[in-house]
Amino acid sequence: MQDLKERIRREGKVLPGNIIKVDGFLNHRVDIRLMESIADEFAKYFDVGNITMVLTAEASGIALAAICAQKYRVPMVFAKKAKSDNIEGGLYQSEIFSYTYKRKVTQILSKEWLTASDRVLIVDDFMANGEAVRGLCDLVSQAGAELMGIGIAVEKGFQGGGDRLRAMDVNYHALAVIESADENGIVFREDGDQ
Repeated sequence: MQDLKERIRREGKVLPGNIIKVDGFLNHRVDIRLMESIADEFAKYFDVGNITMVLTAEASGIALAAICAQKYRVPMVFAKKAKSDNIEGGLYQSEIFSYTYKRKVTQILSKEWLTASDRVLIVDDFMANGEAVRGLCDLVSQAGAELMGIGIAVEKGFQGGGDRLRAMDVNYHALAVIESADENGIVFREDGDQ
C-alpha cells in the first residue's frame, strides 16, 4: 500500500534497538483517513463479508481494528494484557513475549466474547517478531473459532514474525513489509513478496 509506505518514509523514525516509530499517524496519534484506507485494502485480501469478528491485541491495534470492524459491520474485540474486575466467567489465556515491553505478557479474552461459531479476522497495526499475533491465534484456537485471516498494517520483515505466519496454512497479508531500517533510511520489501 503505497500511501502507508510513503507516510512511513516521510514521518517514521528509526530508534535504537530496531524500534520503528510511527506513532504520529498509526498508533498514538491516529490518522483516521489512513486507517480507513488500510481497512479498504484489507478488504481486497480477506473475505470480510464472511467474518463475524475482528480481533486484535491491547492496545495500539485497537484503533485500526475498530475502524475495520465498523467498515465490515461486525464487532471488534481485543485481548487484554491484564485481568480486570469487570471480566466475569471463563477466560482464554495465552502467554507471549512482548517485544515492545521486553517481558512476558498474558493475553486475556473473556469466553463470553469469542465462541466456536465465530469466523475471525485478526488485525494489528504493527508486527515485529509475531508473538502478539501468535497469542491471538492461540485464543482463536482455544475458542474453537475459525481463523479467516491475519492482516497487519506494518511488518518488520527482518524479525521473522511474518515469515513464520506465511509458512502456516493461514491467509496472511501485511501492507508494508520493512526489510531494513537504520540511520540511512527504511527499505521496503517489493509488493509481490508480502
